[in-house]
Amino acid sequence: MAGPLTGLRVLDIATIIAGPSAASLLADYGADVLKVELPGAGDGARGFPPHKDGKPLWWKVTNRGKRFITLDLRRPEGAALLLRLLPRFDVLVENFRPGTLDGWGLDRDTLWQARPRLVILRVSGFGQTGPYRDRPGFARVFEAMGGLTHLTGEPDGEPMHAGYPVADNVGGLFGALGVMAALWKRAREPDAPGEEIDLSLVESTFKLLEFLPIEYQQLGRVRQRSGNASQYSAPSALFITQDGHWVSLAGSTAALFAANCRAVGRPELGDDPRFANNTLRVQHAAELNALFGHWIAQRPLAQVLASFDAAGGTIAPVYGIDQIAADPQMVARGAICDVPDDDFGSVQMATVVPRFANDPCAIRHSGGALGQDNDRVYRDELGLDEAELQRLRERGTV
Repeated sequence: MAGPLTGLRVLDIATIIAGPSAASLLADYGADVLKVELPGAGDGARGFPPHKDGKPLWWKVTNRGKRFITLDLRRPEGAALLLRLLPRFDVLVENFRPGTLDGWGLDRDTLWQARPRLVILRVSGFGQTGPYRDRPGFARVFEAMGGLTHLTGEPDGEPMHAGYPVADNVGGLFGALGVMAALWKRAREPDAPGEEIDLSLVESTFKLLEFLPIEYQQLGRVRQRSGNASQYSAPSALFITQDGHWVSLAGSTAALFAANCRAVGRPELGDDPRFANNTLRVQHAAELNALFGHWIAQRPLAQVLASFDAAGGTIAPVYGIDQIAADPQMVARGAICDVPDDDFGSVQMATVVPRFANDPCAIRHSGGALGQDNDRVYRDELGLDEAELQRLRERGTV
């Protein structure tokens, strides 16, 4: 056990990505996370590709560092077992449709009766209230209705999703942050009651877009797609080098603009009144992007990067995972680490972010097998005897 959350205990009854991701972040920082899955079927994320030898690889990352039991919460005796477990935990993470747990006899008041100071993180597509509360949802729904997809893509093309469910992991970040905020109050106020956190994944995606509401309200403007050209600074876009590599250029301050101009051998542009500040540069973005794009297109990647590095400019190669894994900075920082795994000995995944100087974190192991900790939890922690365990197995409760 390592990390600043050592001693915190989290019960994760959520499924797929967003809720389990929030719990996984807490595990990264040292919390003891016990994941509960439906007997036989397990979490649906186990079926997500990619697989190797029939083993789900994505699953191993999203549910790293946890312990695993099975329990059918839909059965009264399964709900009763959950309530017996709760006094041992500080946090409960769930993402069933609003009202589902209530129907199983696990409403908020019952949970708090079992564990009065329990922090309950409820993750749902649209929140616990409102006309859409009962709608199902996945990341693409959240990204589409949260405004992210509308802003992504070429100006004259279709809106685009990223090739990864960004909204789920953004929700996981907000979920973990919400839990920590609630726990901080409990640390300050020993008599504080439990807390219920209502996390809408549409709202967490929308929160990423920051100033859209004020822009719309004050200026009546509906921001549109701009492709790879930034709407906030110039020059800023994706350009291709002579040898066929993509690079991304950015830099909104006067100092960085001057550095970028030096990198392409045009230091005088820094004194051009047309480009005197970022607002003016954005107005002349097409001209600047064409100028920088032409220079980059005539040179190989190594020369482009070396020139910008020497000038203190801000450009980056567009990496695939193979290039990330080989990059000297990422290697020096250990950004990809080896994690113990029951199926493959060890597997690689992104390390814990951020890093703690005095309480360093470590990923204990990858996501494990369905119900692998059943005996340890039910027998050793709850005190069930083997006959009772066998009865529960036969009934499909665990």
